[in-house]
Parts: sequence; C-alpha cells; structure tokens
Amino acid sequence: MGGDLTRIVVTEEEIDARLAELAARIDEDYAGKELLLVGVLKGASIVMSDLIRHLRGDVSMDWMAVSSYGASTQSSGVVRILKDLDTEIADRHVLVVEDILDSGLTLSWLVDNLYSRGPASVEIMTLLRKPEAVKVEVDVKYLGFDIAPEFVVGYGLDYAERYRQLPFVAVLAPHVYGG
Repeated sequence: MGGDLTRIVVTEEEIDARLAELAARIDEDYAGKELLLVGVLKGASIVMSDLIRHLRGDVSMDWMAVSSYGASTQSSGVVRILKDLDTEIADRHVLVVEDILDSGLTLSWLVDNLYSRGPASVEIMTLLRKPEAVKVEVDVKYLGFDIAPEFVVGYGLDYAERYRQLPFVAVLAPHVYGG
C-alpha cells in the first residue's frame, strides 16, 4: 500500500480520543434511556465497534446496509436497502452511526426512512464529514472530524473493498482510483 496513500488525515490516536469524548456526551445525553445504535454497513463497522466499547450506558445495536454508490466513487442519490434492521424501532431512541458524511443524500434518506418507523428519536453520529461536499443538510449531533473533500480510506472506509483495516484515515492517491 506504500504508494497508494498520499497522507494521513486523522491518526489512530486522534480517532480513539475523539470517540471517547463523543461516547461521554452520548452517555450523558441518554442517561436513563435505552439507546439503539444503528450502524451503516460496511463502513461504520469499525467506528461502531470502537464507539460501543467507550459507552457505559444501556445500549444495543443493529445494522443496516444501504447503497447509493454502486461501483462509483460518487453517490448516485438513488438509495437501496441491502440489509434492513432486525430490531423494531418504534418508541426507541436511535443513534445512527456512520463512517462519513459526504453529499448527505444517503444519510438524509436513511433518517427519513427511520423516522417513518415511529422511533422516540433519531440522531446521527459520524466520524467524518466533508462540509464542502454536502448537497443536503443533515443534522449531525455527534461529529468526529471535518475533513477536506478528498477521497479517503481506512478505519472502515474503502475503495473497491480495500483499505478498511487501516487504523487511521488517509487520502488515497488519485492514480489508484483514476481520479
């Protein structure tokens, strides 16, 4: 992978420290309430695993897989549910856990879809946000880091199912993805 990455954007240590801070806020905000974390597969798997280890409150988790990218590096805006929740969310407090907020199209659609199921609340936690790339405003209650609109991989983020295992977030060299 040596020449595939141009630079590290967020280190492993920065990610861990920020997740600990966010978990403390989440624990405080949901004190006395049962919280359902909904991870968005596949990218959020690493974020969700590390976040839940920092949480001290009453939490459970479930997963959804949605896609608006297909084989592209940009969202098409057409969202498909590939895996739905196994858990009923009516009257439950739901925290959507995402790896990255890019255009906002998929996440906006997902939040609307979840609200249609009658939860007590729906909030969003995302590790990364690209403010300059956002096309649809999405209210993020728990934000890890704002980053530049570059193609990043690592810490769950991939290109062609590669690089997810990296313990940090790095910029992928354009020659790798044809950018």
